[in-house]
Amino acid sequence: MNQHTASQVVQDFFTRATGSFIDGAFLADGQARDVLDPSTGQPLTRVAEGDTSLADRAVALTRQSVEDGRWSGMTPAARERILLRFADLLEEHGEELAQIETLNQGKSINIARGVDVGFSVDFIRYMAGWTTKLEGSTREVSIGMPEGAKFNTYTLRQPIGVVAAIVPWNFPMMIALWKVVPALAAGCSVVLKPASETPLSVLRLAELAVEAGVPKGVFNVVLGSGATVGTRIAEHPDVGKVTFTGSTAIGKQVGHAAVEHMAHFSLELGGKNPMLVLEDADIDKAVNGALLGGLFNQGQVCAAASRFYVHRSLHDTFCERLAQAVDSMQAGPGMDPQAQVNPLVSKRQQASVQGYIDRARDQGANVHVGNKVPSEGFYVSPTVISGADHDMEIAREEVFGPVLTVIPFDDDEQALRMVNDSELGLAASLWTESLSKAMALTPRIEAGTVWVNTHVTLDPAMPFGGLKMSGLGKEFGPEAVNAYTELKSVCIAY
Repeated sequence: MNQHTASQVVQDFFTRATGSFIDGAFLADGQARDVLDPSTGQPLTRVAEGDTSLADRAVALTRQSVEDGRWSGMTPAARERILLRFADLLEEHGEELAQIETLNQGKSINIARGVDVGFSVDFIRYMAGWTTKLEGSTREVSIGMPEGAKFNTYTLRQPIGVVAAIVPWNFPMMIALWKVVPALAAGCSVVLKPASETPLSVLRLAELAVEAGVPKGVFNVVLGSGATVGTRIAEHPDVGKVTFTGSTAIGKQVGHAAVEHMAHFSLELGGKNPMLVLEDADIDKAVNGALLGGLFNQGQVCAAASRFYVHRSLHDTFCERLAQAVDSMQAGPGMDPQAQVNPLVSKRQQASVQGYIDRARDQGANVHVGNKVPSEGFYVSPTVISGADHDMEIAREEVFGPVLTVIPFDDDEQALRMVNDSELGLAASLWTESLSKAMALTPRIEAGTVWVNTHVTLDPAMPFGGLKMSGLGKEFGPEAVNAYTELKSVCIAY
């Protein structure tokens, strides 16, 4: 076992977290699986993964918590206080959670502390406030029969019931909270399946939720493969909503499974996100934005900038600056706060990203590989690709790694055509010093989020979700909470 510099409390948790967390306790039921440290490829711990029978048990217990009203039956203010206490506990245990996330996922401890924990605390507090603010409305109606009757009509928002949440491995804790907390705020109960590669931080979240006062059985975590446990909770007839973040291909399967029993579903799927750098852009801002937007968490971000359309007058300088930057980046494990390049999450992901780079080189693109990375662990050097054609695989498919593909353009209309020529539409950014161009072009970019002179910046109040094959539904804002409710009309004759 190799925990690097993990604190004793983290090592104790690795011993305690033996498997799924159901009805307030860890279960060692199922097939044992190694959970790896991506910086070494060595095991951190072992957990038991469940099967369809364990998934059924988890859904049944979650359903029971809905039926007896142990959570939904509380006053909104009581639920709000518990969620605020949950946020306080995350803050109190922030270093522990950050270390768990870094050791299991591979990311920088700086990101884990500042984003995975810091943003999550703010997110929970924001969403907790919506617990007391869900509302319906009265409606004026013109019903003409029976003659002489009068009517009072209004709408109610009520919790959907059991929510099945399936979350990915790039931000395991944070994305889990994006789904769990709005669902809890709406009065729902949740059964959640984390990615097999990264189950640990979500298991700790479930413990802390119980400590905060969320009743046992309201938030359950079931471990297992997507093909077995993920499929089962998505297709389960007692599930009222399925929420999924992951690839477009798997998202389609999840959506089909949900619609078979008419469950609501939301899908936050892939992105091949463009960064459009106009002729008048501030080149220093744009280069820094590309490094943050494209290499944050080693590019393992659904909204990461991946394809860069740069005006020809700036193209060469832009590429040179990126190359200089990746040449200077030092690699190391996420637990080293000085390391700027950290491992990818798994050997499979490492091979996938390296395959994209190798094929781009074979197809004639110029491939600039950054500073050398360790041979032990799942590292890939940050890579700048130029001389690529817009129709190449590297410019069209989601790589989900530290690869920046730069393509020149000559005029804005040409650039817009290339930006929008994608089946994906999650996010995009526009870089310009012209307010007129920013206002004119942002509505024409086909993406669920368009940033101007920034990239990958999020806020709990700002809805986030894609267009086209990048998904359905929104995370964040009141839209997220409302999506875990049913809207009921009530019509009273008198």
